[in-house]
Amino acid sequence: MILPIYIYGQPVLRKVTEDIEPENYPKLNELIDNMFETMYHADGVGLAAPQVGLTDRIFVVDLSPVASEEHPEFRDFKRVFINAHITERSGEMELIEEGCLSIPGIHEKVPREGEIRIEYFDEHMQPHNERYSGYMARVIQHEYDHLDGKLFVDKISPLRKRMIQNKLTGMEKGKVVCDYKIRTVR
Repeated sequence: MILPIYIYGQPVLRKVTEDIEPENYPKLNELIDNMFETMYHADGVGLAAPQVGLTDRIFVVDLSPVASEEHPEFRDFKRVFINAHITERSGEMELIEEGCLSIPGIHEKVPREGEIRIEYFDEHMQPHNERYSGYMARVIQHEYDHLDGKLFVDKISPLRKRMIQNKLTGMEKGKVVCDYKIRTVR
């Protein structure tokens, strides 16, 4: 089922999520399937639970849509991150353009560390402790930020933030057009 994606200004996007207890989450697999379907429908490569109105510590990533000859490793990179916690950030800060399904039509250069270590459980509740770098690390950090109530526009320069403020204010007032199902504040 395709879920509505919550747009900038929705309070749930600013809440810090909580770890879940899978045994008390009988429809976890259904949620994961719905999150992937919603993400694919919106042409995204990642989606976090707050973006569909939930305060659960879950996000999904599938980089296969951006796989190429240069990055064949993306073809098989489909992951579910449950109760994820980044335990280490390292590497040089890289300034690369990002967008977000919850902030449609805005793309800005965002500084992020080039490498991370993350601990999480997959959809089968198997534990993982993995290192990622480059684009994989960037996408994971972007989705992870949603779990902590942060958005990519929080990380851009004050000047760039002022330049897009009118668009953000418009989103907060429900003035947004998307090709996918959304839920605005109004």
